Amino acid sequence: MTKNWIQERKRDYYYRKARAENYRSRAAYKLLQAVEKYQFIKEGDVIVDLGAAPGGWIQAARKIIGEKGFVLGVDIRPIEPFYEHNIKTIMGDITDQQTIQAILEMLPGRADVVISDVSPNISGIWEVDHARQIDCAQAALDIALEILKPQGNIFFKVFQGDMLEDFILKVKKYFEDVKVIKPKASRAKSSEIFILGLRLRGEHCI
Repeated sequence: MTKNWIQERKRDYYYRKARAENYRSRAAYKLLQAVEKYQFIKEGDVIVDLGAAPGGWIQAARKIIGEKGFVLGVDIRPIEPFYEHNIKTIMGDITDQQTIQAILEMLPGRADVVISDVSPNISGIWEVDHARQIDCAQAALDIALEILKPQGNIFFKVFQGDMLEDFILKVKKYFEDVKVIKPKASRAKSSEIFILGLRLRGEHCI
């Protein structure tokens, strides 16, 4: 991390807001803003958060679902523990079938919503990074198709690029309504956008 990057982050509105409101990352506001507009997470829901470290989306989801819901955070890296009774975390690679099995074993029932802020290791080569991000999104979609309830929702990150349109068409095969979103908290110069798939089609549920 360069000195300029550190200084820019400290000037960032959402970075400062996250510190003031005790969120582990500014990314929490991306999820909160999307849910505020599209209402795809509600009180009492069962949520699976893929690529959850350091935990900002877990905190945001827990705020929405309240005491009666459940959040399971999954990441290949360790996540600092939470002390709320309805938050659990596991370490695992989302491309590994054993991780999917571990998720199913941890859940109190089928998930209402899968959220994913998973990113690849950035190489700086745009075509490579875009392709890797599509692979991450595909892994998140594969998990969602295994663990979601009928009519469940998915919200996950992608990068803009020439593979995106075909991937969106794939998501539309499984969900009744698909939206492409860039929350206000997502940096304007960032190529990240988010796909929201609403209401998993019943015939595709396992």
